Amino acid sequence: MAEEDSVDECCYSEIVVVRHGETSWNAERKIQGHLDVELNDAGRQQAEQVAERLSKEPKVSYVYSSDLKRAFETAQIIAAKCGKLEVLTDPDLRERHLGDMQGLVYQEASKLRPEAYKAFSSNRTDVDIPGGGESLDKLYDRCTSALQRIGDKHQGERVVVVTHGGVIRSLYERARPSARKVEKILNTSVNVFRLFEGDKWTIQVWGDVSHLDQTGFLQSGFGGDRTSG
Repeated sequence: MAEEDSVDECCYSEIVVVRHGETSWNAERKIQGHLDVELNDAGRQQAEQVAERLSKEPKVSYVYSSDLKRAFETAQIIAAKCGKLEVLTDPDLRERHLGDMQGLVYQEASKLRPEAYKAFSSNRTDVDIPGGGESLDKLYDRCTSALQRIGDKHQGERVVVVTHGGVIRSLYERARPSARKVEKILNTSVNVFRLFEGDKWTIQVWGDVSHLDQTGFLQSGFGGDRTSG
């Protein structure tokens, strides 16, 4: 789904934010967080498709990625297709640390880790998850600062950033703080942000998976929806 904010300024960086390809844990509805899970075969195919798409769009100058394998491998495939670029990793682009929830099947989490599940399900944004997990506020501060740094460094350029569902949701909230909360962030969805001088962010494209056929992604979007982190 493409959405455009009206823009009349000229001095901005254009950042194409892409969620990583599918993993076996996405398919099994297991909670990943900071655990380092690789892409599955479907995820690699998705990465090839989004890479092909981006290679035909305006020139990409740099590719950044979370340092977790599922994002980094997706970024490598994109970088190879877009001029054999180097992938620059930034741990601040990692998914939210989900503490004791990590590694659990979502449906079993409330029974196996009730305190962590309670914190995870809280409507408050300042609640840390037991087991070293982050609050939503900490995630927001970490990843919006990371994208702002990238935007400040690359004014006038088009940059790809490969990251995670929870991160992308926080970036959306930064750009559209009064908008309705987003639910699903699908694997390899394309989300185009413009970061202007003076702290203004806009969204030009949101949640676009037109490069995938109807069987090319998990309809549930698990791993990138509100309840899974």
